[in-house]
Amino acid sequence: MNAAFDTVARPNPQESSATKANRLSKDGKWRSFPKVPCLLQYVSSGVYFARVKVNSKIIWQSLETRVWSVAKLRLSDFIKNKRTKKEVPVGSFAAAVELFKELVQNNTAMKQSSKDYRLKDCLRKIEKTWPELWERNLDKIKESECRAWGARLHEGISSQYFNNVVGTLRLVIGAGIRDHISRGGDRFENPANAIAKSKIPKTELRLPEPGQFRAIVEHIRNNPSGKGDDAAALVEFLAYSGMRLYTEAHWMTWEDIDWNRKELIVRGSPETHTKNWEQRRIPMLSDMEDLLARIRSGSTKQPTGRIMRIKECPGCLRSACKAVGIPAISHHDLRHLFATRCIESGVDIPTVSRWLGHKDGGALAMRTYGHLRNEHSRQMAEKVKF
Repeated sequence: MNAAFDTVARPNPQESSATKANRLSKDGKWRSFPKVPCLLQYVSSGVYFARVKVNSKIIWQSLETRVWSVAKLRLSDFIKNKRTKKEVPVGSFAAAVELFKELVQNNTAMKQSSKDYRLKDCLRKIEKTWPELWERNLDKIKESECRAWGARLHEGISSQYFNNVVGTLRLVIGAGIRDHISRGGDRFENPANAIAKSKIPKTELRLPEPGQFRAIVEHIRNNPSGKGDDAAALVEFLAYSGMRLYTEAHWMTWEDIDWNRKELIVRGSPETHTKNWEQRRIPMLSDMEDLLARIRSGSTKQPTGRIMRIKECPGCLRSACKAVGIPAISHHDLRHLFATRCIESGVDIPTVSRWLGHKDGGALAMRTYGHLRNEHSRQMAEKVKF
C-alpha cells in the first residue's frame, strides 16, 4: 500500500483488512473503497467525501475528516439524513434563465456589450437549437442530452462561438442549481459540464511587409473619393499604436497625448472604457510622432477634440491591398501588425503585451506571436561564430 496513504490518509493502525482493498480513479485524484461504495477520498489532501445518489441525483459533500473511522460514521449519518430529508423541488430551466438574466443585468462589472452578447446572442442560440429545454426541470436534464445538443450545435459555427454558447448554458444551469441550494435543496452536478470545449484553431497571420504597408498607405492617400488623407491617417494611427479601433482609437483626443513623456494615454469610450476597464500608456513611436505632426500641421492653432476624423475605412483597406497584390487585411490586423513589428524589432513579448492592453502577463501574446520570437532567435544565432 502507498506509504503516503498509510501515514496521512489512514493514521488508524487498527483498520480491518477488508478496508485495505481500494482503487484509484483513472486520473489518480480519487480513491474509492469497494466495501464502502459511497465513500471517496481526495488523494492529494486525504479528505474523505460522500457521494450518494438520491432520487436520481448525485450528491457530493465533504465529510471534513482524514480519519477512516470518523469518515465511516459521518457517511452513515449523511446517508440517513439525505434519504429521510424532505425533498426541495428543483426549478425549471425557464426559471433559471430568468434568474440568469437578472444576475447579468445587475452585474456592474460587466459591459453592456457583453451583457447583450450573452442575453441576445448566446441565449437565443440555445433557444433556437434546443427550444424544448425551457419546459424541463434542471434535474431532468441528462448529460447525454447535453452532449448530443453540443454535437448538433457545433455544426456550422466557429469554435469560439460554440464555446461561448455552451458556457452560457453552464452559467444558466449553474444559477438554477445555486438557487436550489439556497432554498435548502441538495447540490447536484451541472449536466452541461459534460460538453467538451472546442479547440480554437490558430489562424495564420498574413500581414504586409514594410514596403507593402507603405504602398497601402500611399494608395489610400491618393484615393479620389475625398477622404484619402483621413483614411490613410487612420490606417497609420492603428498600425503605430496597436489600439483597438472602436473602443480605443475612435475616442483618442489631442488632450490624451503626453508630449513631454512622448506617450499616448488610452482611456477608451467614456461609457465602456477600454476592454479591461483600465487606461494605459503607449510610447509614441517616431512614426506616430511624424503622423501627428502632419495632422497637426493643417491647423492654425493647437488642435483639440478627437484626433481621427473618420471612424473606419474597410473599403479603402480592401481596395489598397488588392492594388498592392496582397490578401486583404482588416482594421484589427493593423493591431497585429503593430505587435509583429515591435517583436521583430527586439521588444520583449511581456512589454508588447502591456502596450496592447493585455492583462495576462503575455500569455495570449506568446500564443499569437511566439513564433516571431523563435524566428528572431534563429536570426541572432546565425550571427554567432566560433
